[in-house]
Amino acid sequence: MSCSKEGARWSLIPSHARVAPCVSSCALRWPSFLFQILRRPRVSDDTKGLLLAGVGGQGVILASMIVADALLRAGHDVKQSEVHGMAQRGGSVFSHIRWGPDVDSPLVPLGSAEVLAAFEWAEAIRWVPYVREGGAVVADVRTIVPPGACTDRRSWASTYPEIDPELFLDLRLKTRLIDAADTATELGNVRAANSVILGSVAAFLDIAQPHWEAAIANLVPRGTEEINLAAFRAGRDVAEASIAAQGPQPAGFSGPHQIDIRHDWCKGCDICSRVCPEYCLEVDAVGKLNIVNTETCTGCHLCELLCPDFAISISAPLEPALVDGPRA
Repeated sequence: MSCSKEGARWSLIPSHARVAPCVSSCALRWPSFLFQILRRPRVSDDTKGLLLAGVGGQGVILASMIVADALLRAGHDVKQSEVHGMAQRGGSVFSHIRWGPDVDSPLVPLGSAEVLAAFEWAEAIRWVPYVREGGAVVADVRTIVPPGACTDRRSWASTYPEIDPELFLDLRLKTRLIDAADTATELGNVRAANSVILGSVAAFLDIAQPHWEAAIANLVPRGTEEINLAAFRAGRDVAEASIAAQGPQPAGFSGPHQIDIRHDWCKGCDICSRVCPEYCLEVDAVGKLNIVNTETCTGCHLCELLCPDFAISISAPLEPALVDGPRA
């Protein structure tokens, strides 16, 4: 590629690639292949989209890989994208999938998804605007309340939204609310809950059962194929979850929570003591983490969620600790 002067204008592209001069004063000439790209037809009307959303640790990414694999086996052009950010710390995780005869972009436009698969209730509400009118929402009724939603830890007041079975019906969406964890537990492994959700999603997608089962067997961890296939089959016919009426807020602080520290894992980074809103923790001069106030922990779990060493466990009063090891 060489520079040549034509009158008062410069061109940085070879002559065989030139098109009509730009009308702007810069007078740069664009290669014809750029115009070919711009003139390409947009995604086909037959292109469809699906969204999966949940919280870190629920298997959203694995589930999206299974859906994409099943679609490929069914002969579709498939594009997938995922965002998992602070997934390890309980953050939001979501994946876009689009498929059809010719797909340019993996991102599902607002109001166009055929199905939303929500692994957690608040994520269902967050992503429902992406579902087209007449589309479907499969939502697990499991709730994972983030610490930021606890506006008053002493009275347990929360801004977390109530589970409302009528919410999506008002939006003219087909709705299926399920208790995936309960179904998976009955089958013998609660970790297969994401396969239960996929089974419910499959009821709204035109993908043959053998493609689903081949994708699951191909991608789930070795040794878990049978439980995941059983969970998927159960999810197709799982009953709607019964939603208990929302009762009044608890009377108040139920007592100090138990803080367990595994000192052989703790590196004394001081993150936990800095984020604790009740000032329960402190790192001393030699870098050892100590509990300085055992009576004020309200169980917000901020220290547990943000500990990079997984050295802290918080458990409710009278419940056993989740981490083995010496207590502080």
